Amino acid sequence: MSAAPSPAVAPLDFGHGPVELEAFLEPTCPYSKRAFGKFEALLAAVGAENLTIRVRLHSQPWHLFSGIVTRAVLAASATPDGRNRALRTMAGIYDRREDFEFDGHHSGANMNRTPTDILNDISAIAGVDLSEAWKYDSVGRALRWHTRYARQMGIHVSPTFAINRIVEPSMGSGESVEEWAARLGLPVEAAPVA
Repeated sequence: MSAAPSPAVAPLDFGHGPVELEAFLEPTCPYSKRAFGKFEALLAAVGAENLTIRVRLHSQPWHLFSGIVTRAVLAASATPDGRNRALRTMAGIYDRREDFEFDGHHSGANMNRTPTDILNDISAIAGVDLSEAWKYDSVGRALRWHTRYARQMGIHVSPTFAINRIVEPSMGSGESVEEWAARLGLPVEAAPVA
């Protein structure tokens, strides 16, 4: 008797335009948080019909719970309304970074937390129990895909951006939405929402 196939992992995309911005983000990185917080304003400024933003999860080992948190985000994307749930989960994790990070990347209260503690906290953020989705083969495959793809692209830090699959090493989270639009070669159609 074969096991039922696990639900697919939803792509973490914004917009649907021909210009593609890939954002390699780590789910507890403060600079990734800053970039993630600008995506909707960027789409509003340039038009969702002109740009597709693809979030690529990039786990980094110095963020000690990174692998667990990254897999939990992917598990959220394999639940009903997966894309939206996963993106809301990422936003919630960014809002509560201190619950998933260590002091100086090596100490603090989180030293006593278990992977189950972390998964339970992220389930609360997601608004759904992720313990079953956590085990899906599709989630494991997606985690490996994100990791391999980032390595193939030569990604080392977060956030890193690629425009139409070409890495833009000087593009950063500290730039304005208008600066991002200029890099993308897209006119600003509407004033970005702060």
